[in-house]
Amino acid sequence: MNLELHYGLLGSLEAALIALAVGFVVFSLWWQVCRRSGLSAGHAIAWPCLAAVAIGAGVDGWNLFYLGMVQLESPLYARLALAGIHDPDQLGTRVVLEVAGALVGVGLGWRAFSPRATARDDTHGD
Repeated sequence: MNLELHYGLLGSLEAALIALAVGFVVFSLWWQVCRRSGLSAGHAIAWPCLAAVAIGAGVDGWNLFYLGMVQLESPLYARLALAGIHDPDQLGTRVVLEVAGALVGVGLGWRAFSPRATARDDTHGD
């Protein structure tokens, strides 16, 4: 999927919203699997967190790791590494916001699908 995001902070916020949606969807799917197989709530939260972060921030996280670990000794290698990154100036900010968005998406999914949350909402519905 090739989405054209804006540059700067607006693009980072857009990427975070996409990661939030990914986190919510991954949790909703994983919640069904855990409920049917009898896994605990910890499994139903931890695995979607890991999957949502890998999906939502995986490419940008890899680019950030790659730029930090590879020795870019020549300007040619640096130029080649930066050419494949969308908005390299905001890469760190985008990774942090994508991770936060994915975790918040899983949290919102847990809040929406948790039996305790729905029971608590039904009791205070008057």
